[in-house]
Amino acid sequence: MALIGVLALGGCAAPALKSGQKAATAAAACPADPTWDTPSAPHHIHGNTWFVGTCGISSILITSDQGHVLIDGTTKKGAASVEANIRALGFKVEDVRYILSSHEHLDHAGGIAQLQRDSGATVVALPAEAASLERGQGDRGDPQFLSTPAFAPVRTVRRIEAGETLTLRSIALTAHATPGHTPGSTSWTWRSCDQGGQCRAIAYADSLTPFSDDVYRYTDEAAHPGFIAAFRQSLVTVANLPCDILLTPHPGASELFSRLGPGATRPLVDAGACRAYSATGAAKLDARIARERGDAKP
Repeated sequence: MALIGVLALGGCAAPALKSGQKAATAAAACPADPTWDTPSAPHHIHGNTWFVGTCGISSILITSDQGHVLIDGTTKKGAASVEANIRALGFKVEDVRYILSSHEHLDHAGGIAQLQRDSGATVVALPAEAASLERGQGDRGDPQFLSTPAFAPVRTVRRIEAGETLTLRSIALTAHATPGHTPGSTSWTWRSCDQGGQCRAIAYADSLTPFSDDVYRYTDEAAHPGFIAAFRQSLVTVANLPCDILLTPHPGASELFSRLGPGATRPLVDAGACRAYSATGAAKLDARIARERGDAKP
């Protein structure tokens, strides 16, 4: 497996807690129906992995003593909340070395340009997504192209290939191409260990919902050749990710907040979570295809 990075891969133990970190992890409850930008306090997930997003959109911080990796930037407005959460945990925004992305929509990529400017981090993405990040918008290959506004373009994006692993000291994240929700959809996996040496495989699995604008049809093979087949392969990929802990770009899709902290009502660790998430996505895709074919009947 290929590796890219600037620092050597080491162990996966979590760094020591920063000052104020314990108090900051006692997150306030989010409302039942949050907006994308409803602020959330940061949450500790496991080891060196933290939730620093909003109540409606995930942003994940993975830390090391030589710098950090951030996955997703939420919206343009939400970027300020992400930065505030990083600081509340006792970390520095300027120590974020890499920013990764799940897919090229403004609710997840809208804040990346600001976070890139404020941190000086390198943005890394698969080629299909990287071009959209640099434009600030997808293209007609995106099922939601006509209904998703543009976002602030990202200055420069380093390309990474599917199956490559990005390393930063104790952090090693692998990129998995999971097109379907968008052409550039990417899922990320890594291993996180706590100070007691308990290690967990964490999967940040991208959205698997077949949303579209009013024009796009998944079953139009002439206009979008191979897209359904690629989507179905993505479902297989997600089902087989190393996945003790499932995270998703919308925290509600994996019921994340019900799985964190002393008030959790569901287990954080679930070895079957990625398979269940994939099965739900497959059912939605099947329903969408059936609906399109039904609509096409005279």
